[in-house]
Amino acid sequence: MTDRQFLTELAARYGTPLYAYDLAAVRHAATALRDDLPTGSRVYYSLKANPHPRVIEALRTEGCEAEVSSVGELEAARAAGHAADRVLYTGPGKSVAALRAALGAGVRTFSVESVTDRARLDAVAGDMGVVCACLVRLNGPAGSVGGSLRMTGGASPFGADVADTAALRSLLTPRDHTEPVGLHTYFATNVADEDGLLAEFDQAVRTSAAVCRDTGFVPRVLDLGGGFAAPQAVPGEPIRHPRLSAAVGSAVAAHFPGDEARGMRLAFESGRYLVAGAGTLVTEVLDVKEARGRTFVVLDAGVHTLGGMSGLGRLRAPDARPYRLGRAADDSPAAEPSPVSLVGPLCTPLDVLNRSADLGDARAGDLLAVPNVGAYGLTASLVGFLSHPLPVEVVHDGGTVTSVRRLGLGETHL
Repeated sequence: MTDRQFLTELAARYGTPLYAYDLAAVRHAATALRDDLPTGSRVYYSLKANPHPRVIEALRTEGCEAEVSSVGELEAARAAGHAADRVLYTGPGKSVAALRAALGAGVRTFSVESVTDRARLDAVAGDMGVVCACLVRLNGPAGSVGGSLRMTGGASPFGADVADTAALRSLLTPRDHTEPVGLHTYFATNVADEDGLLAEFDQAVRTSAAVCRDTGFVPRVLDLGGGFAAPQAVPGEPIRHPRLSAAVGSAVAAHFPGDEARGMRLAFESGRYLVAGAGTLVTEVLDVKEARGRTFVVLDAGVHTLGGMSGLGRLRAPDARPYRLGRAADDSPAAEPSPVSLVGPLCTPLDVLNRSADLGDARAGDLLAVPNVGAYGLTASLVGFLSHPLPVEVVHDGGTVTSVRRLGLGETHL
């Protein structure tokens, strides 16, 4: 059975919209990334990309640790078999309630982003009678102009500004219940050019080494973040990084003393690269309509399913480029192929997946497949807007279905 036949069969069995996640593709991506990183590097999977328990579990079995930024993500990581004491808890705003829940579950490593953030962690840890480790996240200069979203390199809510030496000295000084063990950087997401990615990592190493020289801090862990690119909602394969391992190794050797470099563990984070290629969204064409010289193809998948904040006008449409799975039974003559606007079923003009897609002749009832949506797909969408049922999520392993679920919007009475 071909991939197209398999996806068509899933749509017939479970309906559309439907997300299909291939665990074989998850494992392939994990192997590719690990092979490109320096030997012995720790790889964290960022659950924000896709918190499906089966996806998390597959990456755990591939040796990826969990990086979480909420109690919900922590629960998902634990449900997938991650030991809490190996989880990295990150984020610029950690409430007392979240810290209590994380520490109570057994989390013992946090990334702290300010003096206040660290002081809150130390106080809560003290109240609970535990000691935890922390990485100090830095906001340093950018290494390139690449990336979809820049996290550092300017005014940012992320990390401690490297120009604030007093704050860094405070953050890197042990307290009663929090011990700094390393530094954490994350410069940008989705840096598609390898030269740009290498420049970012080089700058991150330089910045970290300069902070260590200025403060006298000796790191045991250097978390360099990620930024590994992958196609999103369009055909294509993630790029490989054949020069990455040597480049990062050379940068560490050049900017840290030999004994420090040898005793330091490197860590990297990835979400998009690890899972984007594993996901396909199957959607049905509900209508095809002409309006003032434009053709609109109305799908049962919109920004409540894919596209997230583009539906609020905050980001551009995802420019999805689907391919056809099946042709609806229709005796009408084929229309002349021309670019069409792919839109969803929501009552807003912002429900757009692509303003000009070369889809060819589309008809109501056609099944389309949007590739490379395993990251930042369903749970990064406007799932609550208009209260449509959420898509079915089908997990399969090379064509064998292992899990089927549909999340819902329910009530919790307090």
